[in-house]
This record gives sequence, structure tokens and C-alpha cells, in this order.
Amino acid sequence: MTMDMLRKTPVLPEPVQAADQRREVIALATSIRIQGGVPHANPNGEHTPVIIRAEKFSLYYGAKVGVKDIRMDIGARSVTAIIGPSGCGKSTFLRSINRMNDLIPNVRTGGRLEVAGMDVYDRRVNLPSLRQQVGMVFQKPNPFPKSIYDNVSYGPRLQGIGRRDLDGLVERSLRDAALWQEVKDSLGKSAWALSGGQQQRLCIARALATKPQVLLMDEPCSALDPLATAKIEELIVGLKNAYTIVIVTHNMQQAARVSDRAAFFCLGELVEYGLTSTLFTKPAKKQTEDYVTGRFG
Repeated sequence: MTMDMLRKTPVLPEPVQAADQRREVIALATSIRIQGGVPHANPNGEHTPVIIRAEKFSLYYGAKVGVKDIRMDIGARSVTAIIGPSGCGKSTFLRSINRMNDLIPNVRTGGRLEVAGMDVYDRRVNLPSLRQQVGMVFQKPNPFPKSIYDNVSYGPRLQGIGRRDLDGLVERSLRDAALWQEVKDSLGKSAWALSGGQQQRLCIARALATKPQVLLMDEPCSALDPLATAKIEELIVGLKNAYTIVIVTHNMQQAARVSDRAAFFCLGELVEYGLTSTLFTKPAKKQTEDYVTGRFG
């Protein structure tokens, strides 16, 4: 093909579906109230402390790079969405925060990753204590083969909390997970008898019962129907008043709806990180723009 032919090649229009998706994401992101440009702010625009800090953090699976040289601060009582194409390191970084990647052979790390000022990869770190403070909700609901009550009370029992205090803790956790009204008369029922959306909210209640500072969510709605997804998203927005939430999602509309800040990962690297409204409407990097508008990924 000659250069003249290349110059005359027409530019194909953006597919209708991709264009509609792009407009929807931009509209959602634009509707988010920008908090005065403050890097980490609560709904009143006040500064909030950084609770998660990555300083040139890298993780390798043997010789393969999982994530490389990640630098980012995550503020307390906020929702941060991590987006990017499959295999870009989103879940690897998320699971690094409470060291779930330790369960994979030949994993090694570099740099520093802190939670509340503590390097989570310091040899002196108590893993059960770390995972108590940094709860995890997985892609697929994974309730224990126990009753609803025993699922929620499992962690607190391990912490030594007695039965007299458990009843109130179970109720509070189920209320915080917007599930109490649906199950209050059947706490002895098997958790496996719940619907998929209810099971996921039960897993959130189970994580909240240990009173964590941080709640990690790895695509928590990917296996749910739209109605159940809407309930989880409403729950996430409500929970950020008391918890720091980091969510991995492939759904751009979901990221725009629930998050205050968004981080775009690609090929194991952090490409761009900032206010969700800015990242979706005025991204600084061309690569970010191409991803959020559906041109790749």
C-alpha cells in the first residue's frame, strides 16, 4: 500500500454502541460533584488522611510482572475504582493490600505498600490482624456452608468475642450490609439458600463484622443481575462514610456511579489516577481516553 493510499484511507466512524457507552460514562462522570480539586476529601470538601500508600510497589509471579512501580495514595472514607483491561494488574494490586497473593507460589515484591502507615510486607506484620483490618469481598459470593448467623459471627468468634456481644454485632453488620430486614427472621437458615445478591451482601456483612478500616472488592457485581448490582452499588456509596473502599471493576458506568477517584492500570502499570469525574471527562493520557471511550480493552 502506498503512502498516497494511506493518506486517502477514510476514518471509520465510531461504532454506535461504543459512542452511546462513551456518552453515558461521560454524563455520569460529569454529574459527580468535584470536591474543589482536593486530592483526598470527604463529602464536605475537608481533607482526609491517606490510609493506603504505594511507593514504587512491584509484585512478580516468578519472572512475570504482576504490577510494577505503583505510586498512589488512597484517602480514608472514600471509594477508589481500579479500572483497566483484563490482565492489567488490577486484581493483583488489590490483593496485595491484604497479602492474598501470598497464597500463590513464587510471588515476590519490591517497594513499599502501606496501610495506616504500616508496611504490609514487613516481616513483623501479623497476617490475621492485617486481614481483619483489610476485609475482602470476591467476584463470586462465597458464603460458608453455615447459617446466616454463623457466617457473620465467624470472624468475631475467632477474635474472642462472646455470645452476649455477638447478637448485636451480627445485627449491626447485617444492617450495614442492607440485609437485616430480609433475613432477621431466618438467621438460622443456611446461607446457601439465599439469592446470589443476598449472598454477596452477606459476604459484605461478614467482612464488616471484624470492624475493618478498609474493604477491598474484586468485581463484586460481575456475577449479579442488574437489580442486585444496583443494591450493591447503593450499599458501597453508603459504606464510604465509615470505610475506605477499593473496588476493581470492568464496568465503566459502575466506576463513574460509585467512585470518588479512579485509577487506570494497563500492562501492570498505573497509567493515570485522579478524580473520577476528571479521569472520565478530561483524562491526561491518550491511553486513558482510548480505554474509557471503548477504543480498546
